Amino acid sequence: MKKTVLVLVMALITAVSSAQAEVRVNVNVGVPAPPAVLFDVEPHFIAPPSLGFYVGVDTPYDIIFSSDYYYLYYGNSWQRSRHHNGPWVEVPYRQLPPGIRKHRIERIRSYRDREYRVYRKDRDHYRGRHFRAGHDRPDHGRKDEWKDERKHDKKELKEERKRDKEERKEEKQDRKHGKHDRD
Repeated sequence: MKKTVLVLVMALITAVSSAQAEVRVNVNVGVPAPPAVLFDVEPHFIAPPSLGFYVGVDTPYDIIFSSDYYYLYYGNSWQRSRHHNGPWVEVPYRQLPPGIRKHRIERIRSYRDREYRVYRKDRDHYRGRHFRAGHDRPDHGRKDEWKDERKHDKKELKEERKRDKEERKEEKQDRKHGKHDRD
């Protein structure tokens, strides 16, 4: 009798544990589907030297081209695809290229908007890197070239700030001397 009860208890434990395993298998139900983002017109990309990768402009989405992939920031998560119209697959933040991870999305937008103003102002003579998806692939250039461009931009910015500081100093001295001349 004791052996029969023991066998029944073991069978019941096995049945309960297999039922629990089935419940665990269904935990992933309800995972959101990848976004159905489609571009009516191929997006245009520019490459702000401060970033070192291409960002889509004049589009309702935050789209980036880097390392032969398109990256889409959509719904507080990153998606990746080989084509600008998908299919999109979610990418964990830590698996993004280091250049993208280096910047927050707000900073990327800021650099993009600033460079896009330069592009729109002088579209025909724009010297920066740009391309239209679907028409031509970008010439990535060497990483050294990107670094040289960023270094050059930083140097120009530093010189510009220095000139501004000197001008402010001269204006302050002129005002100071102007007051003494009147007295």
